[in-house]
Amino acid sequence: MESLGEKAPSDSGATARRLRKAKRIVIKIGSALLTDAESGALRAEWLRALIDDVAELRQGGAQVVLVSSGAIALGRGILGLRGKALRLEESQAAAAAGQVHLAHAYQAALGAQNLPCAQILLTLEDTEQRRRYLNARNTFNTLLKLGAVPVVNENDTVATSEIRYGDNDRLAARVAQMISADCMVLLSDIDGLYTADPGLDPAARHFAEIAGITPEIEAMAGGSGSSVGTGGMITKLAAAKIATGAGCAMAIANGRIQHPLRALREGARCTWFLAHGSPAAARKQWIAGVLEPAGRLDLDAGAVAALLAGKSLLPAGVRTVTGEFSRGDAVILLAPDGVEVGRGLCAYSAGDARQIAGHKSGEIERLLGYRGRTEMIHRDDLVLTGGGRQA
Repeated sequence: MESLGEKAPSDSGATARRLRKAKRIVIKIGSALLTDAESGALRAEWLRALIDDVAELRQGGAQVVLVSSGAIALGRGILGLRGKALRLEESQAAAAAGQVHLAHAYQAALGAQNLPCAQILLTLEDTEQRRRYLNARNTFNTLLKLGAVPVVNENDTVATSEIRYGDNDRLAARVAQMISADCMVLLSDIDGLYTADPGLDPAARHFAEIAGITPEIEAMAGGSGSSVGTGGMITKLAAAKIATGAGCAMAIANGRIQHPLRALREGARCTWFLAHGSPAAARKQWIAGVLEPAGRLDLDAGAVAALLAGKSLLPAGVRTVTGEFSRGDAVILLAPDGVEVGRGLCAYSAGDARQIAGHKSGEIERLLGYRGRTEMIHRDDLVLTGGGRQA
């Protein structure tokens, strides 16, 4: 276990480099950081300092998504529900009241930095059902391209105990997986993973870096240390499994200080969970080997050549469409000689794909009655499997 333990001071440089090199970052903010434990009020000064850090990340070229708890904690005070265990319907009511104030606080703080703010509320089904997953992914990607900072929370107003994440650590990891983030930071009340609770055991050792989450590592996790949070180290390790498996490195860092992200960029102590490959490689592997193809597209020679050159598949290069599938389903791509050349996620259902196959992208709106995507399969959703290089 010593190989996983705290390393030399030079590790602060590695910490700084990881965050500075990241291009798409998901940051999770817990209720205990965002709201005052006594009054339940928003910690406005802390939030402004955090958004200063976000602006610095943006100036460095990174895209940032915030996954923020706090709606229920704020709503408790607004509706007079403090000091009691909440029933499901009371939690949902508190979330509805608190979310308005939470969104306004982020809008004001981000607006002061001239950063557009967007709110996205998700439920578990949004990341489990394929069509809803694609809709959410496309919304995220569009917002990020337009320069906005999406602020995400679980839609506690409608989510029931059977269809909810239950904590925003795992929600943040699912968002990181969805948008192919290369870095995720969980801001916590502790600066990483220890062999034991450092508040109870002065001899507890800190881990600077975790290469893999073993049963021994999982055994070190405890419960939630906050009266307003729902997560703990157990949920953070679960989030790390999701994120690192999707090619996203994850850090657990101290969020109680002012400017926590700036401190992390400057090498503050934290625990890094190392990614398994890159987000793009993880997504390609998932498309190639995990999804069961639901249909087949027969391509002409020009389309095959374009794919081998790393381009997307356009409708004009599709000769025939076989099978019944929905938008976002995986399909096999065949060359004119019948050899499989790739697999990908089709941007159109089988019926719509048949109507536009062989036509130019500029004709899609006339043929379907709506303006769809230019590509039948975007290169980000495509992997070559027939001996060519990966798209």
